[in-house]
Amino acid sequence: MQTPFNLGRYLALAMLALCTATAQAKNEPVAPAVKLANIRILATGGTIAGTGATSTTTVGYAAAKVGVDQLIEAVPVLKQVANITGEQLFQVASENMTDEYWLKLAKRVNTLLAQDDVDGIVITHGTDTLEETAYFLNLVVKSRKPVVLVGAMRPSTAMSADGPFNIYNGVVLAASPEAAGKGVLVCLNDQINAARDVTKASTATLDTFRAPELGLIGYMQNNKPHFYRLSARKHTVDAEFDISNLETLPKVDIVYGYANVTRAPVDALVAAGAKGLIHAGVGDGSLHNAVKPALIEARKQGVIVVRGSRTGNGIVARNGEANDDELDFVVSDTLNPQKARILLMLALIKTHQTSDIQRMFYTY
Repeated sequence: MQTPFNLGRYLALAMLALCTATAQAKNEPVAPAVKLANIRILATGGTIAGTGATSTTTVGYAAAKVGVDQLIEAVPVLKQVANITGEQLFQVASENMTDEYWLKLAKRVNTLLAQDDVDGIVITHGTDTLEETAYFLNLVVKSRKPVVLVGAMRPSTAMSADGPFNIYNGVVLAASPEAAGKGVLVCLNDQINAARDVTKASTATLDTFRAPELGLIGYMQNNKPHFYRLSARKHTVDAEFDISNLETLPKVDIVYGYANVTRAPVDALVAAGAKGLIHAGVGDGSLHNAVKPALIEARKQGVIVVRGSRTGNGIVARNGEANDDELDFVVSDTLNPQKARILLMLALIKTHQTSDIQRMFYTY
């Protein structure tokens, strides 16, 4: 079958040939084509890869069903901003994230970023634990190249699904030289957040990722990032943690403070083999009279105890609501309990000295 004549394409090619010939006749260099960044998309599952029964199903959908190739195909304009390759690293709903998945992801990220043909990485991820994965990577990635996590609050089959545009913005951000050296970034809803500061703040709305106290670090607008501040804490290549030879991470758990709490959770977790405990206390990390003796006993058995807060904002003051020096406890600074758990896990691969662990909480 004869290919139909395309006048527009013919004229465009003719103009290109004319410009090239003119430049060559004048011995002028021909302007090179714009070199696109090489971006690898690592898919891990989540709502962004979810499917629902109808286009209006935004609750009760099935997460982690759509593969990375389909995610990329849904955003054909990606090829205009970067050279894209995709890889399905695993496929899980992020509430089922494990330490083993984190280690697999981090090792793959480090391997890829060490290659000259990879300029940045975008990770598609479920939103439930996205902030935890981002902070873990922020501490163990050994490159200044951009790493950007994106997700979605609506499944891929939903009307006005947010996943495709979040992927697009994530790729634009990862391909941008301005994103280099800023640590692991989280990009959803046209906003850029630092991995350390961001948290999921709403069960369902599209603006769920927020840094309620310290604020976002930038916006995506008009196909480019706009940065307004940086995270002041050390990260990535400046962090001291090496997971390259690890197959497991130390067991660290979280206990929650509330009125009328008992010591039972602390005792159970210690008996189950916890090497560290994060106490998500009320207020400034206060300890209930029923729980404090259990934490003291746990510390005497070698368990590292970190006093945190369930409030979500503010510094937990050392020697404030407890005599941390006397009890040999650590305080979480401004980290929320779930991120304090991550930092303590990584700290325990290096030391059990509480003074050194406290230094890490003030550093990262």
